[in-house]
Amino acid sequence: MDRDHRSLVLPHGRVAVPAFLPDATYGTVRTVDSQDLEGAGVQAVEMNVFHLMQRPGSTVIRSLGGLHRAFSWERPILTDSGGFQAYSLIRQNPRRGSITDRGIVFRPEGTARKVILTPEKSIQLQMSYGGDVVVCLDDCTHADAPYETQQEAVRRTILWARRCRETFDALMANRAEDGPRPLILGVIQGGNERDLRRQCAEALLEIGFDGYGLGGWPLDSAGNLLTDIIGFIRELVPAEYPMHALGVGHPDHVLTCARMGYTTFDSSLPTRDARRGRLAIMKAEGDAQVPLGTDWWQYLYIQDERHRRDGRPLSESCDCHTCRHYSRAYLHHLFRVEDGLYDRLATIHNLRFMTRLMARIRAEGGPHGG
Repeated sequence: MDRDHRSLVLPHGRVAVPAFLPDATYGTVRTVDSQDLEGAGVQAVEMNVFHLMQRPGSTVIRSLGGLHRAFSWERPILTDSGGFQAYSLIRQNPRRGSITDRGIVFRPEGTARKVILTPEKSIQLQMSYGGDVVVCLDDCTHADAPYETQQEAVRRTILWARRCRETFDALMANRAEDGPRPLILGVIQGGNERDLRRQCAEALLEIGFDGYGLGGWPLDSAGNLLTDIIGFIRELVPAEYPMHALGVGHPDHVLTCARMGYTTFDSSLPTRDARRGRLAIMKAEGDAQVPLGTDWWQYLYIQDERHRRDGRPLSESCDCHTCRHYSRAYLHHLFRVEDGLYDRLATIHNLRFMTRLMARIRAEGGPHGG
């Protein structure tokens, strides 16, 4: 992060923080292209090495010149390591693979072959793909998992983080390029156990990373944000380090975490909501937007019959391509007839909602605004 703690300086550009990174898991944010993303004010995206190493595959990505050239996105990319995917794939279905100190062994769906993802391989792939921010492989758990499971995950996460750092440093030693270098993030695990979160954070700080990530599922079993533990984790890490909130994308949750000092966020929620007809709208009083806080935004459900003849844009205050050119009635029609244009226009709007939200938070005073 630069001196004023308000931007990340990366090989493919500067990112003003706090910032929201839409998930481009397979190299694409579904239904939109790079120009749509830029038009919506997206500064950076998240891509996932766990999925990309399988499709289109590492050989293809490298032969096309890396992620930026392959997917025509010249702004920064955060490459996630695959730890959460291992959790969702293997911890919830042990027949799909195994997690050991060596790494992750998994069987891609529909195939008999085994794929091995070690900490070393994860960093090597992310670096060869051209990631601007690379993430250590971690052993992800659910917040409600038993203490012994969390303890083992923290031990393994620290072990893997040390190996990831060593691999990153070895690759950087052979790097001849000038300009900003990629950043590497360590991920803090430990579930709801404060002593384990502290143990993990202190060990990762001792190893030394450019920033840190909020590890594990950020919600409890009822879907509520784990506010206390998330705030505690931010307090464990000195303020000068950026912190990434993996999987946090609900507007209220993003606002809460940003005010705690989290700097970047990634999630598929806004784009998935858009495709399902759930569109985010900032509330206004006259010509002024309602201050960020309680009841400052709402969902508009485009499938509702009341939008059938509504000639207004989704939001009078929104400057996105969709709101400047199309009515609620037209979007309602597209949704009802299941036309693919609806998905694109809705996704553009929800992404612009998120980038406008981040700009408003930055105007409050950045990631530490109150």
